[in-house]
Amino acid sequence: MNANPDVRLPAVSVIMPVLDEERHLRGAVQAILAQEYAGEMEVVIALGPSTDRTDEIAAELVAEDPRVHTVPNPTGRTPAALNAAINASRHPIVVRVDGHGMLSPNYIATAVRLLEETGAQNVGGIMHAEGENDWEHAVAAAMTSKIGVGNASFHTGGQAGPAETVYLGVFRREALEQQGGYNVEFIRAQDWELNFRIREAGGLIWFSPELKVSYRPRPSVKALAKQYKDYGRWRHVVARFHEGSINLRYLAPPTAVCAIAAGILVGALLTPWGFLVPGGYLAAILLGSVPAGKGLPLKARLQIPVALATMHMSWGWGFLTSPRSLAKKVIASRRPAVRADADAATG
Repeated sequence: MNANPDVRLPAVSVIMPVLDEERHLRGAVQAILAQEYAGEMEVVIALGPSTDRTDEIAAELVAEDPRVHTVPNPTGRTPAALNAAINASRHPIVVRVDGHGMLSPNYIATAVRLLEETGAQNVGGIMHAEGENDWEHAVAAAMTSKIGVGNASFHTGGQAGPAETVYLGVFRREALEQQGGYNVEFIRAQDWELNFRIREAGGLIWFSPELKVSYRPRPSVKALAKQYKDYGRWRHVVARFHEGSINLRYLAPPTAVCAIAAGILVGALLTPWGFLVPGGYLAAILLGSVPAGKGLPLKARLQIPVALATMHMSWGWGFLTSPRSLAKKVIASRRPAVRADADAATG
């Protein structure tokens, strides 16, 4: 990236919210420290109240490398962790990484270049799901297929360009400070909400397939179901928070849940024809899992329909059962977007 040795690269702060990440934390931090980037770097890990060896591993990483620091996050909530890490960091470029995310070797160098080339306030790329066993391979295949996640560019790829939101994100610190960081009421979807305020203030969010983060899927059906139920629950909060944010892709899972439930009810009480709906859905995910599982072991391919159904049904159920009171609480915490000129005028 740095073809001219006289050009000094900006220093980078990598922030990482962590909770119960003993399995992946060391690898994630090592992938950061091994980045092909000539600028100064620090890693700030915000430690939630983990019940595994996460804190012990973090302490080892701090002892091994002076670039690694930790800060406490007693709430365990992601947006609070991110804000704590931002406040404890000091460099002009802020890179968000999760405790189970593995940066590609040139991720930071590419992101810094894209910030300069595009003038964006935040750049991000592809959430590249990769498994370590048959179940995780199945989930990864589901999460990177259109039948699993629709046309979401940060899952399936796409052309570089302006975006509503991006996966994780590499920010200019000034944008984070102008907006006051993350809204702590958004337990999920905090990225979308922050990026919404940045865009509302006139900033650019940029997606590029050049940026790739390897993501480790949830290790069980139960964990995957909880993850996607939370996604659906908070996507409905976002829809109530900002009515223009909903589209057909987000409505597909709750529609499927309702249709399948109605079909089973009609089939059981009125006519067997009602079972055509759940039968049709089952046929669709079985057929869709065939191309999604190309190249995977048989055991992994057989589990893809389970992963797809878990994702769809859990997301849809979470969306349908998301309480209006939660949205009201979040809307009451709404932070107006702060424009750079307005911020300067009040400073």
